[in-house]
Amino acid sequence: MASDDIAQLADALSKTHVGDGELSYKGLGLKLDDAVSVEELVREIEQYQGLRALRLEGNTVGVEATRAIAKALETKDLLQRCYWSDMFTGRLRSEIPTALRSLGSSVMIAGARLTELDLSDNAFGPDGVKGIEQLLKSPSCHSLRELRLNNCGMGVGGGKILAEALIQCYRQSSSHGAPLNLRVFIAGRNRLENEGASALAKAFQMIGSLEEVHMPQNGINHKGVAALASAMQHNPELRVLNLNDNTFTKKGTVAMAQALRCLRNVQVINFGDCLVRSEGAIALAAVLREGLPVLKALNLSFGEITEAAALVVAQAVMDKPYMEKVDLNGNCLGEEGCEALREVMESMDKGDILASLSDDEGEPDDEEEEEEEDEEEEEEEEDDDVIDDSNEDDEEDEDIKENGVTRKDDSPAKHHHPAEIMSFLSSPSVEKLLQLGDMRTDLLHQVDVSDPHKSADVLLKVASLYGEEPETKTAVLETIDDVLKKLLSGSTLQSHCFLTSLLLMMGLLKGEGKMKKVSLVPGHLLCLEHAVQQEYFPRHYASLLHNFMSKNGDALHSCGAAREKLSSALEKRCDEKH
Repeated sequence: MASDDIAQLADALSKTHVGDGELSYKGLGLKLDDAVSVEELVREIEQYQGLRALRLEGNTVGVEATRAIAKALETKDLLQRCYWSDMFTGRLRSEIPTALRSLGSSVMIAGARLTELDLSDNAFGPDGVKGIEQLLKSPSCHSLRELRLNNCGMGVGGGKILAEALIQCYRQSSSHGAPLNLRVFIAGRNRLENEGASALAKAFQMIGSLEEVHMPQNGINHKGVAALASAMQHNPELRVLNLNDNTFTKKGTVAMAQALRCLRNVQVINFGDCLVRSEGAIALAAVLREGLPVLKALNLSFGEITEAAALVVAQAVMDKPYMEKVDLNGNCLGEEGCEALREVMESMDKGDILASLSDDEGEPDDEEEEEEEDEEEEEEEEDDDVIDDSNEDDEEDEDIKENGVTRKDDSPAKHHHPAEIMSFLSSPSVEKLLQLGDMRTDLLHQVDVSDPHKSADVLLKVASLYGEEPETKTAVLETIDDVLKKLLSGSTLQSHCFLTSLLLMMGLLKGEGKMKKVSLVPGHLLCLEHAVQQEYFPRHYASLLHNFMSKNGDALHSCGAAREKLSSALEKRCDEKH
């Protein structure tokens, strides 16, 4: 090593932070290639008694230099925190696993018990994960609390290796009576995709102690999101969930909403740039109403959410006392929608927590929307083909998935529907409805909160028969009351999913994929006018319907006076005091 280089290193080392058990070479920009280049650094490590934290980030360290550092660490049994991010800039990718093995071996030889390990920004790929695999499985990581692997290029393969290492760590630590208690997991920008995310979800579900999970920008779509959602339910202390810039769509968002219902300590949710869309936003709004009592920040930016759905979200945060920020920027509200959102937030005295709307995308263009939906529908059909093939046995066993957890179907035996019921549903008529008599109660077996689309279809078929003739009117409205009482008596999330299906079928909401819309008749709206005035129909559900009716009222143009009656009833209900 040239004398100038030695002088430069000596000068740099003189600026290191030494104290509180920490030795820091952070951000010195040192180029450490061989053992000679790290002689001074090694000497400082060796002489530091009670070393608990070592910062090497922001330098570039070669294999030989790493080996020398590792040798010095073999006696540091008190080491707890390793901040080793951004250590290999300019190094060959093939060198990094060897360097990581050296460092990991030294920690294991020392018998250290780590609490924090940060290897972010090292771009080591799947082979790099293999370089830390043995360390993660070892007793040195049984005490790990924080694991940071942001921007490491792990890929699907690396994600699977990491997941298996964490599972082994948990099992072995549990066998020693002190299960792994990992609290913070950070692995953004790693191209984990569905397979990597699903593998890690298995580890998360087993560990159960996570408080922060950050996995943004990983190419995860609804299948991987659903796996993560299921795992999150088993981590009751979760406070921060950041999945920014993945692709939820409706399926992923509803799965995540189901998981969030079970979590009472979540303070920060970042689903920005996740293609949550309006259907997903409505599902999340339901969870806001019935759960998440200590939520402080919600990011649903750049999610293709329209004005009406954004208003539903805004209204749902009304009773959140700790809320500090709601981010709905970059969605599809339009100028009027942005103004309406601001007004709603200000009317609740929460205008100051609404983030800027400066990047709003404007109201969606129908033609572009339809093209995107067609493309996504084709992709999802391909995905579903794979899923269906693998789940045939599950269907035969009549297993049920509830909130992501599979259980045997312990519900009552399936009803054998009378021929009269099936005949009515296949071609509804007033005559058939009246002929059912007391059998109209059997129509309730046709509606189930777990199948919101079918339930909405039944409701609309009955409502289409509405007439002013007393017997017909009574039969229709009594049936409507019975059906809605059942459908709105479940959780807020289930009710929101049903109402979403109803809006889709009525043409008041554009959803993902193809959904057959009904030909609206005045009876549909007059039955709803009756329903929204009943005690079983909560005020905030009326508000949800009103948001979409007022924005998309053209879909109801053919219903004339009935539209005005429903609109009036909704406004009156929305104006009622709590």
